[in-house]
Amino acid sequence: MRITVFRRLMADEFGAVRAATLAADHVLSALGGRTADQALADGVEAKRVWVAICEEFDIPPERR
Repeated sequence: MRITVFRRLMADEFGAVRAATLAADHVLSALGGRTADQALADGVEAKRVWVAICEEFDIPPERR
């Protein structure tokens, strides 16, 4: 998954403003105590970050 696809999925799920805030501020234990933005900057695959977000926020499987 490309980062652009990740950003689009985030915006579709949370709205553009909330998605950006979550990616920048919400720390995920599944990503080693990093935010989504930090994990992506550290080279974590966008798909792994998306899965962590989905699990954290109980996003239904049909929208994953």
